[in-house]
Amino acid sequence: MKKKHYLFISLGIILLIVAGVAGFNLLNKDKKEEQTSDLIEKAPKPEVSNFKNVIDISANPTENMYGNYDTNRFNNFSDLGAWHGYYLPDGNSPEILGGFAGPVIIGEEYPANLAKTFNKIQIANDDTKTTYDLSKASTDFAYYPGKLAQTYELDDLTLELDLIFTSNRSALVKTNITNKTEKPLHLSLSWQGTLLNKLNDGSETIDLKQTLESTANGVQVNFPDMREIWTFFSTKQTKYSIYHDMPVVNDVANNTYTSKAKSPITIAPNKDFATFAVESYTFTDQELQDEKANWDSYIADQDKLFQDNNKRWQGYLDKTFADKKSKNHPEYKNAAVKTIETLTTNWRSPAGAIKHDGIVPSMSYKWFIGLWSWDSWKEAVATVNFNPELAKNSVRALFDYQIQKDDPNLPQDSGAIIDAIFYNKTPERGGDGGNWNERNSKPPLSAWAVWNIYTETKDKAFLKEMYPKLVAYHDWWYTNRDHNKNGIAEYGSMVSDANWKKDANDKNIKDATGNFELNDEAVIEAAAWESGMDNAVRFDKDGVGKNDPGVLVFENKDSADKVIGYSINQESVDLNAYLYAEKGFLVSMAKELGKDDDADKYKKEAEKVQTYIEKNMYDKDTGFYYDLQINDDDSKTKLLVNRGKGTEGWIPLWAKLSDEDKAASVRENMLSPNKFNTYVPFPTASKDNSRFSATEYWRGPVWLDQALFGVEALQNYGYKSDATFLSKNLFNHANGLMGNGPIHENYDPLTGDGLSTKNFSWSSAAYYLMYQNTIVGDETTSQTGIK
Repeated sequence: MKKKHYLFISLGIILLIVAGVAGFNLLNKDKKEEQTSDLIEKAPKPEVSNFKNVIDISANPTENMYGNYDTNRFNNFSDLGAWHGYYLPDGNSPEILGGFAGPVIIGEEYPANLAKTFNKIQIANDDTKTTYDLSKASTDFAYYPGKLAQTYELDDLTLELDLIFTSNRSALVKTNITNKTEKPLHLSLSWQGTLLNKLNDGSETIDLKQTLESTANGVQVNFPDMREIWTFFSTKQTKYSIYHDMPVVNDVANNTYTSKAKSPITIAPNKDFATFAVESYTFTDQELQDEKANWDSYIADQDKLFQDNNKRWQGYLDKTFADKKSKNHPEYKNAAVKTIETLTTNWRSPAGAIKHDGIVPSMSYKWFIGLWSWDSWKEAVATVNFNPELAKNSVRALFDYQIQKDDPNLPQDSGAIIDAIFYNKTPERGGDGGNWNERNSKPPLSAWAVWNIYTETKDKAFLKEMYPKLVAYHDWWYTNRDHNKNGIAEYGSMVSDANWKKDANDKNIKDATGNFELNDEAVIEAAAWESGMDNAVRFDKDGVGKNDPGVLVFENKDSADKVIGYSINQESVDLNAYLYAEKGFLVSMAKELGKDDDADKYKKEAEKVQTYIEKNMYDKDTGFYYDLQINDDDSKTKLLVNRGKGTEGWIPLWAKLSDEDKAASVRENMLSPNKFNTYVPFPTASKDNSRFSATEYWRGPVWLDQALFGVEALQNYGYKSDATFLSKNLFNHANGLMGNGPIHENYDPLTGDGLSTKNFSWSSAAYYLMYQNTIVGDETTSQTGIK
């Protein structure tokens, strides 16, 4: 009995000790968590000055503009929607020290380098009769959010150059000289620049035919009437102007100018001297006059302008890092700032046919200086978090050209949003450009953008403005892209001259009845463009394997038997999931605007779409969603499992229409290393797809918009840890992203190499949203109108 008694006492003592240790550990854990929380709380707020050179914009610009893929060899900085930008000197080219490299200007639609550097200061010591050699200075070149800065340390003096944008047409340069000696410095100042005046686009060298003109307190570059299609546009009204705050004497010879300050300056020992210059790039006489009227005020208000610029950019950062949990992830902050810088550099203000501010896909790419519809929606969803007005205007810019019933070219497409708009309209619209695309639309994501803008801003006036336009666009998909009128849409094409067969002289070919012959391949191309996934495997004309007739073209007709558009023979799962999501967003908007009947209507329609997708577009054996091949005679459909898996298969989860079991199977595919969980996750074609190619545009590379939808798809079904893990891999495995490299259009899923063009806006938007909503937070941008 004693042994048992002692045993019970011993066990009791052991339990008390264990409990005590556990209690101590819990207390200690609580203290550690409290201490960690205190440290997080006390961590300093991220300041603009903390983010130096998160993108390398050093350059030695030349007339040879483009490197690989028709992309500017260098990254640049721009702001406030200006149509020009600047680089920092690369430090290895003495001839450009003392000025900001460039500028790079946009000739309405195409970029060119105006000069190596165009407002380069030269400082001469009047006592020693020598000019200071800046190549012998100790230098520091910095790109901070919203500002460029250069510092040159010499024995006698410190030279500091700072540049910010003050408007959508002008930049302000502050030049500050500090006398480091014990004696007065007597100095003469001058500025010099030489036009490159040529543009080499890789195939030919174009003479830009610019001339220099002396003006009051500066110089002006005059442009010719030039319509070099696919290369460079300008008119005689186009000007690049430099205006100094001190009188100068100009010497202009051919492509070179020197502006010398009329009076020397004296700087007392250990004192500063500051001078300012405004640089403006304008397209019209009116723009130039507007900027001229402000030049003196820019200079007079320079202190406030620099402060306001810093305040604006600090506001961008404060909004981005507002969640206290962002302090738990300091390693991702540079990348988050990089996304803001990229989106802002790609911001363009109204000019030419562009009526509202918007964000181009990339200022670096020859063919991207325009506004695309679904690019704009994606960019707006991110940008509203730090620049709400830009986000709203980005949406408006495309809806400015929503097709109306009285449209002279496409009246049958009333309600549609066209693919892309540029500075110059096409000849069909009374212009002389060639880059607008009215042959197809893009996936319906505008309601997604508008609702996310509204949830962030609570701007009901904007919601009221956009709602009827969104409804008209939503309806268009069912009038013009639903071949068999079953409430399920297909990608396709508008009626377009580009869809006819051409002869050797590029003239339309007519058939025996006198009608133009349809070029199926052209329509299929337009349909693939309409999907946004231009060369995806699922749109291969020849199909894949047996019993797949490939991609065919159907005519869509109105009640009068008139052709109003074309569909391809497949109901795409992503398109109809997007339309389901759009119905959800419209439900939320309708409720907010007191339109209960509309809300009920879209809920009922959504139920039908969901039922159809779940019944017809999911394959139980492979656990994934696919497009559905249809026939012109409503005979048996074919689920296109044979074409392999692509990113379209998780859009039903992003739209929140999938049931839990199907979502779990889709997740398994997404997490498989042999399918979508690659080194950089979410390739556009599954790695086990027979036509997968890691570097071939939409046939394997990782596109960040689809990756974002994949991340949010997982979050929507409770797989937050998976979403966070994959998001971090998207950041950490994309080459250069966590360093000072640019953000690319897409990435090699196997190596992480950046592909296609760089400084890409929707990639930046996707990374921004993943940082805020997945790595730091736990929410998605998906619809909430339908449970």
